[in-house]
Amino acid sequence: MTRTTAAGIHLLDHLVLPTQNLDVARTRLASLGFVVAPTGIHPFGTENCCVFLADGTYLEPLAIGNEQAAIKAAAEGNVFVARDRLYRDSRGEEGFSAVVLGTDNADADHARYVTAGLSAGDTLSFSRAFMDTSGKSDVASFKLAFAATGGATDAFLFACQQINAPKVDRTALQTHANGATGIVEVVAVSDQPAEQIRLISVAANDPAADGGVFLLPNASLSVLDPKSFTARFGIPAGSATKLRFAAIVFAVRSIDVTSRLLAANSIHHDIAGNDIVVQPASGQGAAFIFREIP
Repeated sequence: MTRTTAAGIHLLDHLVLPTQNLDVARTRLASLGFVVAPTGIHPFGTENCCVFLADGTYLEPLAIGNEQAAIKAAAEGNVFVARDRLYRDSRGEEGFSAVVLGTDNADADHARYVTAGLSAGDTLSFSRAFMDTSGKSDVASFKLAFAATGGATDAFLFACQQINAPKVDRTALQTHANGATGIVEVVAVSDQPAEQIRLISVAANDPAADGGVFLLPNASLSVLDPKSFTARFGIPAGSATKLRFAAIVFAVRSIDVTSRLLAANSIHHDIAGNDIVVQPASGQGAAFIFREIP
């Protein structure tokens, strides 16, 4: 996947979902019909169990695997770990902390963030092992650049440059029983939407937002006030916030197949227009919306 379009607008890459326990997240996501990848270990105390989608995007449930290593990393200026800790201190152990955008040049993004007064700290380079369902492993390497508004604790964005992409077959990891094929929309809630538009514009390198909606090359990113969020999805927007990522809209092949799977697994869900809405739960830090897209 090209990380940046010719116009410079960044793609949606993945979403970070803090959780207290990866086993709980794995069980919850499996009950929702997702295939969950083997646990990935970061060199700075965090760990994940990702859900990869056929459109190239993915979910990153994130837990603290080594508390002392994470504390040390944050103290040494690791922005990824520090922002995760800030989120957990503010919102608790379960949630949706970050939207990650694909880039070909994290250093250039960092420079833009600094110039705009929106840098959340230094860039971060790291590598970790990656394993597919057959047990084949490779090394994934990344460079990250971080953006956030001053005083915000509920959300941040970062650009992710893949320095080395694992040469493993993800097909089995991308074939989900619920029929999910990709992410079509990410929805944020804000009491001050206009203020957050600039942050997202700079982070995505996209100067245009139509009514609070950014049309990224592979998905949309919407910022709603709490009343609009509740009216659209029929669920509470939660406590006041400058910016909080709240919902993920997935494309599915058949809404009937998805609905039957959720019912069979005793997952409570509601219908809002053409969408199936599953409210957040332990191991599922955001509202999951399933939408049939031919």
